[in-house]
Amino acid sequence: MKITGTELHLLNVFNSVVRNSGMSAAQVELGLSQPTISNHITALEERLGVKLCQRGRRGFLLTEKGRIVHEMSQSLLATMAAHESKLAELRGSLVGHIKIAAVDCLISDPNFRLPEAIRAFVEAAPAVRVELTIERPQDILSGILDGSFDVGIGGFDNLVSGLDYQIIYHERHALYCGSPHVLFDQPDNSLTGCDYTGFAWAHRRYWSRRRQRGWHLSEKDTFVQEIEAQMALVLSGAFLGLLPEHAAHPHVKAGKLRRLPFVDPNLDVPINLVSRKGPRPATIDLFRKDILSLYCCK
Repeated sequence: MKITGTELHLLNVFNSVVRNSGMSAAQVELGLSQPTISNHITALEERLGVKLCQRGRRGFLLTEKGRIVHEMSQSLLATMAAHESKLAELRGSLVGHIKIAAVDCLISDPNFRLPEAIRAFVEAAPAVRVELTIERPQDILSGILDGSFDVGIGGFDNLVSGLDYQIIYHERHALYCGSPHVLFDQPDNSLTGCDYTGFAWAHRRYWSRRRQRGWHLSEKDTFVQEIEAQMALVLSGAFLGLLPEHAAHPHVKAGKLRRLPFVDPNLDVPINLVSRKGPRPATIDLFRKDILSLYCCK
């Protein structure tokens, strides 16, 4: 079939629905009502002649053909965006958008200078729309590979090929317990050389097996995908946890967390700036330059 502006608009709507895992969540991003979004999806299905998704009380679910169309549309829209950016460069201007993804709980780190980089970027390229989302590390890497994101920032234990990684700083972690925990009121000298493996820990699931093996996992331990979830478990007093020092500091100051004496070579987490390898659009190169200059990296 011939792809016109109408089909491209419908594909954009479809991609937003898939990205937001449903029509309700896509309403804010698209600025459209749920019935209008549903009509757009139906119109796209009629034009393509395939059923793209199941929708109803059971929620939103892609069909196999819908998954294939989604993958193709992502590639098509990403290619068009790249060409639009290249044409804008020929005119001597930067337009389009840049999609940045970062891991959670970085904003309280004084070493996290993304806000400064965004300000510099917006001043240099005011016509480029900046999009920022918080994602899990593994979703950031896969999203950069498939074109959902242009740039990622975070700690990535499990590296994947095809991406360029640049360490911009290290995030320091320490071992903590919550105020209800039995260790909270123990004097430091009684904890020197303490074997903490007898206690239940809250770990981050996305950390590498090499890092996790260093902590002697047990059946009492639990796993989370976000630092805030890990923080809540540690604050409960039921678990120990390795937390970023900057994130734990307010709770330590409030008497809700205690930093425990603990030495481990795995406590430093390198924070990387990630993008795809190879030639990049000028918008991505400019953003990378803005953020790397803040860390004296080239």
